[in-house]
Amino acid sequence: MENKDTITGAEVLLRALIAEGTECIFGYPGGQAIPIYDCLYDYRDRLRHVLVRHEQGAAHAAQGYARVSGRVGVALVTSGPGATNTITGVADAMLDSTPIVVITGQVPSPLLGTDAFQEVDVIGIMSPITKWAYQVRRADEVASAVARAFYIASTGRPGPVVIDISKDAQVGRTVYEYKPADFIRSYRPWPEIKSERVADAAALINAAERPFALVGQGVILSGAERELMTFLEKADIPAGATMLGLSAMPTDFRLNKGMLGMHGNVGPNRKTNECDVLIAIGMRFDDRVTGDLKTYARQAKIIHLDIDASEQGKNVRADVKVLGDAKASLSALIDAVRPARHTAWIESFATDEAEEWEKVIEKETHPTEGRLHMGEVVRRVSEATEHKAVLVTDVGQNQMVGVRYFQYTQTRSVVTSGGLGTMGFGLPAAIGAKLGAPDRTVCLFVGDGGLQMTIQELGTIMQERLDVKIILLNNHFLGMVRQWQELFFNERYSATEMENPDFVAIARAFRIASREVSRREELDEAVEEMMATDGPYLLVADVEKCGIIYPMVPAGASISNILM
Repeated sequence: MENKDTITGAEVLLRALIAEGTECIFGYPGGQAIPIYDCLYDYRDRLRHVLVRHEQGAAHAAQGYARVSGRVGVALVTSGPGATNTITGVADAMLDSTPIVVITGQVPSPLLGTDAFQEVDVIGIMSPITKWAYQVRRADEVASAVARAFYIASTGRPGPVVIDISKDAQVGRTVYEYKPADFIRSYRPWPEIKSERVADAAALINAAERPFALVGQGVILSGAERELMTFLEKADIPAGATMLGLSAMPTDFRLNKGMLGMHGNVGPNRKTNECDVLIAIGMRFDDRVTGDLKTYARQAKIIHLDIDASEQGKNVRADVKVLGDAKASLSALIDAVRPARHTAWIESFATDEAEEWEKVIEKETHPTEGRLHMGEVVRRVSEATEHKAVLVTDVGQNQMVGVRYFQYTQTRSVVTSGGLGTMGFGLPAAIGAKLGAPDRTVCLFVGDGGLQMTIQELGTIMQERLDVKIILLNNHFLGMVRQWQELFFNERYSATEMENPDFVAIARAFRIASREVSRREELDEAVEEMMATDGPYLLVADVEKCGIIYPMVPAGASISNILM
């Protein structure tokens, strides 16, 4: 006689996900996950399952959801190729500190290690690119695994977690008991902030004549946007942002000087090598930000606020290391720094801003002749949304133009692939972003190369009736690679020119409204039509073929060596 007090491991999983506040799951069924999907049939009123068209799309959609909502994104796939297809998304989430939980089905535990059909060593593959990867072989392990997974994914420096659940654990029965995790031995997500380090940082800041702050995604992840601006205002410190940290400050915030890095703004890059105190907040000094390390901020005292001790001193020396959550660290620092004014220093950015406007920005965003420019398309769409939309980008020229010329009025407005630079990220991430922020307009900028990597996800948009605005910047090239070939490889355009399909016809096949524009005179009307459309829309903008994204710091060069 069946014990009525027990349920299957599959049902335990779904109940545990609901207990953790999960609203939707991005997934794709398969043989070793069928028991979970069968159980999901009875939970349709409590868990929304979004059927992606490829498992990579599930991982990227979970990322997009997490990035805009601040909650853990969840993906569910089967074993073997289902699991391995998520690897790129998992690695992307790891490098960009995105909290997702990927649940993979697995062959029955007696078959593990036998090379059974669709068996791979998921834990062995995933361990190097996750915060935690764990295999569940019994039904009574499911609840605790889920609790630990969500706790690890969402605390400290966030990141991906993978739970691999054998089929017998899915069908086995156990008593359901769920307790969210709040402690794991040897895992210390919230280091205690040392007051003496805060005092040392404050002393450097108080004595500074030319302080400059670098704002990373850690500010957004910790919800420290208000503390950041309070700190900057009190100490009168100009700031630049990493690509993922861009919307931590509104674009028009008086101390916001723009984006750092290879295609960042001129002022923030140059001033990094002119300031006397550099304050890095919730960011890692990656090579796209630092350029040549031998010349990077050698003149400055460097303060690094970060929750991950491994990042402090890893690439760039730090004179003062404040280990801790950005929100708590900034709160302590606000109390410790003195009110100051650095008027002359802040005004000195104006020279760089004027030069960049004249040489780059005006020509890119307000051209008067020739083919459409990517920058003017981005500017026009941002204006049409009153700068309130979520910007999602793919990778390449569309990404750099998108983050440079879109403007932001609220936080969690930038969803893009930073550390891994994943082409194909944009379309599925936009799906997740729309579900994570259903009341916000979601605008995806994508190139013709990146769109075709995950174009099948138009089917997901169709099925879910998602109001995603897709702007395809179509130059018939793999634009960023072509740019490098032009600048550094004697214009030898090897394998970068693309013969493209009729994207409007493809959109029509997916019942998505679409329009193609090639003339400047058509752009405003097309953007207005897109924004007025109730539902998804694909705007194909035929842009100049051989555009170059300036400014540009050549790879490995000093960040003061800026091409314009």
